[in-house]
Amino acid sequence: MILDQLARLVHDGGVVALTGAGMSTESGIPDYRGPDGRRRVQPMQYSELLSGPEARRRYWARAYVGWERFTGARPNAGHRALAAIQRAGLVDGVITQNVDGLHQQAGTQDVLELHGTLSVVRCLTCEDRTSREEVQRRLAEANPDFQVHSDEVRPDGDIALPDGVVQRFHLAHCVVCGSDALKPDVVFFGESVPRERVDEAYRRVETASALLVLGSSLQVMSGYRFVRRADALGLPVGIITRGRTRGDDQATWQLDAPLGPSLTGLARRLGIDDDLGPVVDGEYATGLPLGLV
Repeated sequence: MILDQLARLVHDGGVVALTGAGMSTESGIPDYRGPDGRRRVQPMQYSELLSGPEARRRYWARAYVGWERFTGARPNAGHRALAAIQRAGLVDGVITQNVDGLHQQAGTQDVLELHGTLSVVRCLTCEDRTSREEVQRRLAEANPDFQVHSDEVRPDGDIALPDGVVQRFHLAHCVVCGSDALKPDVVFFGESVPRERVDEAYRRVETASALLVLGSSLQVMSGYRFVRRADALGLPVGIITRGRTRGDDQATWQLDAPLGPSLTGLARRLGIDDDLGPVVDGEYATGLPLGLV
């Protein structure tokens, strides 16, 4: 069975995990792409955010309404299982493309947030950094009558709002320089990942015994490059996600399955029982064996 082979991949330790949006879908945070790899949501581009106050008003109005629901998400079984596997000494670190902080909430240590975090807001004018909760408080003060409810949640924490509603929204300003050019400290589409983060991610992959990809279609080079580097070094690559991925040709083993049950099953095969929740039966036979290196 595929999970047995993945357990063999992990059991000697030294593994680095690369995680994507599929890791958090079971927590209620949707991903940008479905199992077919097609983008479901068109996020705001970095150039658009920079274009002026109206674009930033649109972003922050939507983010303001979506924040409470986004932050209501909690770590799922997959997050907890990965944290338990790390506590057992088998995973050295995690490189995540996610910006939700759920790995850390689950207890995972040494998480490299490749695309940053929504929990911090950066001023693009003076580079001051403020907690997202503080900015949320200031936005509430600036918009006391802005009462919009939505059950929607999107991958980057915002929602869709009509233009007429957005026009009623007032921006918060930087308390240091007064600028309205505030941006969550995440890498937007069209923006580059800081070089030092990329270098650190490469370092982790290059010193790993294997790379375990969890919940990523690898459609963007931001994550796929690390699979390519592992393959070039001859490192085993295991992939668990829904649907096919861009890295399947470099995979040692690929399992098409939900992350929660799969990682729980993997942890149990490794003899790890702490904080995993109920036993989940089933091997998810849709996994495709691609041979062991």
